[in-house]
Amino acid sequence: SASSWSHSCSFSFLQRSQQLKHSAWLASAPRRLNSGLPVNIGVLFVPQQEAWVVERMGKFHRILEPGLNFLIPLLDRIRYVQSLKEIVINVPEQSAVTLDNVTLQIDGVLYLRVMDAYKASYGVEDPEYAVTQLAQTTMRSELGKLSLDRVFRERESLNANIVDAINQASDCWGIRCLRYEIKDIHVPPRVKESMQMQVEAERRKRATVLESEGTRESAINVAEGQKQAQILASEAEKAEQINKAAGEANAMLVKARAKAEAIQLLAAALAQQHGSAAASLSVAEQYVSAFSKLAKDSNTVLLPANTGDVTNMVAQALGIYTTLTKPQAVKTQDEMTPAREDPQPPATEVLKAEQASPS
Repeated sequence: SASSWSHSCSFSFLQRSQQLKHSAWLASAPRRLNSGLPVNIGVLFVPQQEAWVVERMGKFHRILEPGLNFLIPLLDRIRYVQSLKEIVINVPEQSAVTLDNVTLQIDGVLYLRVMDAYKASYGVEDPEYAVTQLAQTTMRSELGKLSLDRVFRERESLNANIVDAINQASDCWGIRCLRYEIKDIHVPPRVKESMQMQVEAERRKRATVLESEGTRESAINVAEGQKQAQILASEAEKAEQINKAAGEANAMLVKARAKAEAIQLLAAALAQQHGSAAASLSVAEQYVSAFSKLAKDSNTVLLPANTGDVTNMVAQALGIYTTLTKPQAVKTQDEMTPAREDPQPPATEVLKAEQASPS
């Protein structure tokens, strides 16, 4: 009839328009296994990772599993062949405007997998084309939310947002988007030049900051070194003074102990017999020795009036010594038991006898 003929003509026209519309995309897209449908001969062997959709008298009947399957010829027909492997689709290059009004040319790669062969066959006419168009529109909308700098920094988040948007829309198609990767981002030449200038300025800024930080660190290190040197010098001087004082104190103690021992020995010697005569002799010897050194170190010498009278000088020294030791001698005599001792000759007589002797 005329109505059926017109309906068939309109249907063929729609099919032709769709073929012309997708011809460019189909030329670049990979050929799938459903491009050539197998013929029903009753016994069929379905390959692994493939799903064959069977219609019985134009109505969906079942999906053949991998392996051996039996069909009724003429009644059953294999209508669709869906590959359950992961499909890689190149998303054509497209233009998108960022938040700061920069036009970019972006292309990408889409990774799909058919999860439900029934929905992929009857839910959409061309699932790959539909997902590709959805990826392009989603990419434009997501890029419009980001500025140019954030587009380069947030590629991973941009890819994740596109995958989520595709999965929300393609759930009813039986297709799941596994990954989406942006391959290339083409920036206009002027924007690229300005970006290079910005990068150079940023690098110069970093170089200046690093140089200033190096100068500051160097000054700090020099100041710290000088401070440590002064501290160490003061500590060394302090330790030197402490050691010097300790040495002088030890020397004074040693000298005092030696002097005390010498005084004790001298006192013990004087307490013995003829101790006063020995002391007189020692004083006379020291006087003569001191007199012999006069006028050697300086031209000006102060001498007493009776310099040549050695006897008078010795007698005077012995008189001072006797006056100082008299109380101690009296006390010693009271404590000692009475004993007869030989009388000692006067010191002056001993000195005269020594001077008179030829030696």
